[in-house]
Amino acid sequence: MLPRIHHPLFCVLFCVLVPAAAKSATGFRQQIFNGKNLAGWHAMGCETGVEENKLILRAGDGTVRTDHRYSNFVLELKWRPLRKESWDSGIYVRCQLPDAGQPWPKRYQINLLEGHEGNLVGIPAAQSKGLVKPGTWNQFRLTLIGKQATLEINGQRAWQVDSIEASTGYIALQSEVAGGGQFEFKDIYVTELDHQTMFNGQDLSGWQGAGQDAKQCWQVDDGLLVCTGDKGPWLRSDKQFKDFNLRFSYRLRDGGNSGVYVRVPEDGNHHGRDAGVEVQILDDRAERYRELKPWQYCGSVYKIAASKQKTGRAAGTWNTMEINCVGYHYQVRHNGILIVNATLEAFPELAERRLQGFLGFQNHSEEVWFRDVRVGLPVAP
Repeated sequence: MLPRIHHPLFCVLFCVLVPAAAKSATGFRQQIFNGKNLAGWHAMGCETGVEENKLILRAGDGTVRTDHRYSNFVLELKWRPLRKESWDSGIYVRCQLPDAGQPWPKRYQINLLEGHEGNLVGIPAAQSKGLVKPGTWNQFRLTLIGKQATLEINGQRAWQVDSIEASTGYIALQSEVAGGGQFEFKDIYVTELDHQTMFNGQDLSGWQGAGQDAKQCWQVDDGLLVCTGDKGPWLRSDKQFKDFNLRFSYRLRDGGNSGVYVRVPEDGNHHGRDAGVEVQILDDRAERYRELKPWQYCGSVYKIAASKQKTGRAAGTWNTMEINCVGYHYQVRHNGILIVNATLEAFPELAERRLQGFLGFQNHSEEVWFRDVRVGLPVAP
């Protein structure tokens, strides 16, 4: 707007406010590499490319990591080396960013070194032999729940261990081209076991117009949730939420403007005492927004906490946003970068705001597109 074993407490706070049907579902499955470009990924220290639906590690020592961090999940992908021998790469799970001056994270790496493919580095119990097919595509399926990790290679169980200490982190592909050659990856999917969809891609089930018919300005088009910009209400979730992690992708027109209502009352109030908050959605690149107040830019908690940097992509392209709320602690990640980390100590005015309420998308009288909207347990900060 402008002028994972689950922590038991989190289960109480989140599950009591979610429909019973959602609790028995199997998570949110998403293709995280679209086969066209690196949207949703960050290349760090290496050269990458996309050809014929394949992600290719071309040169350098570094990683290509996801926008989002994942706690409990299923990862499915196919890989093959382009070298005939002595190939080497790796797949990191629940990893953190590399230390300064280092090309790769410290842990956890599933090895792609010739003769050791699929072994979990540093964990002797996570090893196998004879399941990889040399010279062709191989498929991995990794299930990670709490401390337990299970790997299947080409449909066969390779190993299972109960020694994964990190609770959340990125998924990353290791580039070690000078020493291990080029690699290709494709058909990369993640099922987020802690999240459930909030938008089914077919209709407005689970949502309602705030005080008016949502269909006045909200519709579903080709599987996307669309604000048409026509006169009408903001879109409100059927259910209320306390602590949660909300993820979605959005697309704006040039100069576009929208917002996410967080823990608002039924009337959508997001200003002052006993209100929720708004997280801004904005085309920061637009010339007309050049002289806004810091807390008006994309990802900011409106009128409270300004985003630390502008990370929006060009108008017309997709952006990812993640809003993580635990008590009065608000974190916003935009295109995989933490841009807001607002605590009560730093922003005491948050104490006036609600800790439970509806989620929603703003109608700012212009077109906005949303997809992959899902909500789940909060992620550890």
